[in-house]
Amino acid sequence: MKKRLITAADIRCMKDAGKLQLVVARGELVTPLALDTARELGITLSYEGDSVGAELPVWSGAAQRVRRTMPQTPSVAAPASPPPAPQADALETRVREVVAALLAKSYAPASSSPVRHITGRGLHLEPFPFDVGHPEMDIRVLDVVTGTHGSPIAGGIMSFRKGSFPWTLNYDEIEYVIEGELHIGTSQGTVIGLPGDVLYVPKGTSITFGTSEWAKFFYVTYPAEWGG
Repeated sequence: MKKRLITAADIRCMKDAGKLQLVVARGELVTPLALDTARELGITLSYEGDSVGAELPVWSGAAQRVRRTMPQTPSVAAPASPPPAPQADALETRVREVVAALLAKSYAPASSSPVRHITGRGLHLEPFPFDVGHPEMDIRVLDVVTGTHGSPIAGGIMSFRKGSFPWTLNYDEIEYVIEGELHIGTSQGTVIGLPGDVLYVPKGTSITFGTSEWAKFFYVTYPAEWGG
């Protein structure tokens, strides 16, 4: 006679049908997954011929599964050991140390940032410290990064009105046009920079700085002490 195999699907069908007890006949096999499913769904498994709730036969695979997973009876079960207090105390202490360290770090004063941040709003340009003989141009300049900041390069803002004046660079310079037109005159002609344009003038070049109406630009020089 072919043995019946009771699976988890059979258990679920019983549950759907409202049956909460399954009698396992001798020779029938219950899969471990079926046993787990029965426990989850509250279905009682018993051996045919025994009273309800009797233990499954020792020869069944399900019974072996039960024996491996069921807790021991009170008469033979070893008393449960309480969690070791020293380990719990050590864990709590460690957690407190970590939290304290994080709090101390979050409230610690911020270290000095290597980044220098200059806010562009409200910058006041000063009169150009060199006399180029054109006061009507109202030439103004402001160095925002210099060698005093530990930088090998300098940066600043320059502006002037209509006109031009000669200048010889004893340094390399890059110019970024912010407003107006920046005219850089050389013996080969005049280069006109518009807002957003970048110009580079190498060291030792004699030029004229000029504009048809107004010019404002950001410059970067190398070395930093361009003014001598």
